[in-house]
Amino acid sequence: MWKVYLKDRVGNDAVVCRRSTAYHPDQFSGQSFDLEQNIMLIAGILTTLSQSNGVYKYDYATVPFLAEVFKLMVSSILLWKESRSSSPPKITTEWRSIRLYPIPSIIYLIHNNVQFATLTFVDTSTYQIMGNLKIVTTGILFRLFLKRKLSNLQWMAIILLAIGTTTSQVKGCGEAPCDSLFSSPIQGYMLGILSACLSALAGVYTEFLMKKNNDSLYWQNAQLYTFGSLFNMAKLMFDDFRTGFENGPWWQRLFNGYTIITWMVVLNLGSTGLLVSWLMKYADNIVKVYSTSMAMLLTMVMSVFLFGFRPTLQLFLGIFICMMSLHMYFAPPGMLMDLPKAASPSSHHAIEVSGDRRFSPDAARESHS
Repeated sequence: MWKVYLKDRVGNDAVVCRRSTAYHPDQFSGQSFDLEQNIMLIAGILTTLSQSNGVYKYDYATVPFLAEVFKLMVSSILLWKESRSSSPPKITTEWRSIRLYPIPSIIYLIHNNVQFATLTFVDTSTYQIMGNLKIVTTGILFRLFLKRKLSNLQWMAIILLAIGTTTSQVKGCGEAPCDSLFSSPIQGYMLGILSACLSALAGVYTEFLMKKNNDSLYWQNAQLYTFGSLFNMAKLMFDDFRTGFENGPWWQRLFNGYTIITWMVVLNLGSTGLLVSWLMKYADNIVKVYSTSMAMLLTMVMSVFLFGFRPTLQLFLGIFICMMSLHMYFAPPGMLMDLPKAASPSSHHAIEVSGDRRFSPDAARESHS
């Protein structure tokens, strides 16, 4: 099933972003959804376990850089193996194509700075709740830029997903003031909306890049992760200049404080990125949004057993709403609505004839005579 799905999708990648067609959920690969969901679930748990007494003993900014290098190495090796096969991969080396690949890194760079600016105006709980806006903004940009049509039921499912994830994150009135969500300055909410739009834009643009031609997935990944590594290295250098090299240059402290769990965080983050690129090539952003949301909810559930997290009514309600949303989006329409069976013409004619004979007065008099 998995190989057939890949083969069917690859032939249509070149035109997928140019034509306006209805998106059918039966084109979605359930195996990739489950795999990404499990990897993201492990990511949250590993990141928490990598702390020592509630703090990170390593420079957390080095983790994304090493993850980008890991993804670049894996993609380069796979591209090399693919180029030695009997059917060489398609590789576009024109500058007008390569120059598009730094754009996702630039968008994410702007997004990271907007995140920090937002947190200066709102608390972390409010920011986390506003982050769910990217679920809806992804659907909107998915429709506007990629010209993918979604049914009314699918739009309702996306909105329900945003409501479900938000419900699971809202604290009860006994834990925090009920009006704390609306007590931040207007600048915080505007920056939160901008952050959600930038996050969705980066994802949708990456999907456009992956599907705009039939280039090898590994060649496209190599371009993305080359620029990703360069931008992450530039950030490390900028942090050094900003702090006046207080802790020494970044390459000297690159592995300081690293443990086995920290390396597992790096490998997990890199594996997630590789899987996301696969989803962008052969599935879409909506699948990624659902995977991320479900992994977040599962992480909360696992935290109950691993870290003593106290489950709340809001968490259970959020999980229930998200499961309803998942079913609404991907289930065939026949499973969601009781569609009437179309009657055959012969049976319809027979009903009309029998009805005329039963209720027509003229037919009744003729039968008596």
